[in-house]
Amino acid sequence: MTNNDAHQLGNLGDLKDGAMRVFEDVGDYGIVVCRVNGELFALEDNCSHADTPLSEGRLRGHEITCPLHGTSFDVRTGAHSGPPAYEGVTCYKVQIEDEIALALPQKNDNKREDDSYGDVGDFFQTR
Repeated sequence: MTNNDAHQLGNLGDLKDGAMRVFEDVGDYGIVVCRVNGELFALEDNCSHADTPLSEGRLRGHEITCPLHGTSFDVRTGAHSGPPAYEGVTCYKVQIEDEIALALPQKNDNKREDDSYGDVGDFFQTR
């Protein structure tokens, strides 16, 4: 491997279009690799809202949907479609070297450090 942060995934030539494969031993939550229109995409296998594996959901086009509450994530960017997820998920760039796929961490602009989305503050009063 040329990059120390890369995760070797093996040969993914047999992964069919529209299919997913999970690698549980990568990162904190594992990663799910998807093939869409002949391209490989990889993202953290954990919904940012429900803390459940995205790989148990459904892949439709470039969207993978959480099996619990239906939030979808774009496999190209990790961006979420909206509530109930409060942020996107980490993406990896998939690089092929000598037929071996490598998952390389990439900067994730869709995750905000200070995310106050849905925050009601310190005090919440209904009446």
